[in-house]
Amino acid sequence: MSARMVPLALRVNGAPVEAMVEPRQHLADFLREQRALTGTHLGCEHGVCGACTVLLDEVPVRGCITLAALCDGHAVCSIEGLAEDAIMQRLRAAFSAEHALQCGYCTPGMLITARDIVLRLPQADEARIRLELAGNLCRCTGYAGIVRAIARVLAEAPAIARAPAPPTPPAPLSPPLPPPVLRLDGPPITLRVPLAAPRAAVWAALQDPALIAACVPGASLTEATPERIAGNLRLALGPIEARFAGSASLAYDAARWSGRIRGEGQDGGSGSRLAAEAVFGVEADGAEASVVTLAITYALRGALAQFGKRRLIDLLAAEIGAEIGRNLEARLRGAAPETTARLGAGGLALRLLRRWLRGLFKAG
Repeated sequence: MSARMVPLALRVNGAPVEAMVEPRQHLADFLREQRALTGTHLGCEHGVCGACTVLLDEVPVRGCITLAALCDGHAVCSIEGLAEDAIMQRLRAAFSAEHALQCGYCTPGMLITARDIVLRLPQADEARIRLELAGNLCRCTGYAGIVRAIARVLAEAPAIARAPAPPTPPAPLSPPLPPPVLRLDGPPITLRVPLAAPRAAVWAALQDPALIAACVPGASLTEATPERIAGNLRLALGPIEARFAGSASLAYDAARWSGRIRGEGQDGGSGSRLAAEAVFGVEADGAEASVVTLAITYALRGALAQFGKRRLIDLLAAEIGAEIGRNLEARLRGAAPETTARLGAGGLALRLLRRWLRGLFKAG
């Protein structure tokens, strides 16, 4: 067995599954090749066409850009697992009646997205249905029949509510899987944030959670003790916006001028979950300046993970670190920082673009 294989334990269509997978194997490949669940189709393999859409903890995700190893401890449902689902049965009938498929290649992913629309947006009109379908491409139908099929099922919502639930499958003989735990993946993001303030002043500020939260755009605290904080973070990059609520534990080592913060939160809109750990330190840079060093490891699960490309995250972290550093310097000088209501506005996106272009020209 290859040394690169990693163990995987999850639920697939309600049944516990244990397997060994390569760290880079995608969830769609795992379902098709190791579980023979070929209803999950592969199209673009770039997370664009939606043919590979499956449910991860009841949230639609792209199977072609979701790593199987990151689904450890979670529940995956493919189109095969929804055969007895009451809403899916009505959708299949409506797709047939409204001629909502031709070649059928996009249909499994389209049906899973349609089911999510029916469950999440019971009042959706035609415009909203079309918007929600933007991530599922169909080359055949022109979408008219698909939209009519979903609208038909939405109109039958009272009947759906009265439909009997499918029978509960018998409990498996093997022990149940442990509750999902977000494991921190990959190499850490490392940052060095120079500050025009003495080391002692910066160290004291880092031990004041309320002060640091005031320097982070979009952050607010609901609880703060020397060992624990809780609060909210609103962040956005272009049209993508999230509001995370969570908590974190704090630990400081005064002898080494360092500390550690570890927390976990969830976005109320998409259900995406974020866990992160930051190890920080303060280095002197002369008598009146210092440098804050950061090593950040994180794990993002759910719909927002589709936008968590490592290069983008690295650029975003560098810009956010610099912005927090500027705000902290202002606070230490007694001035009010220029914070915004949310983390990552249009100006940040432009700076990211300029930074990327500079790197592109340097590489050339």
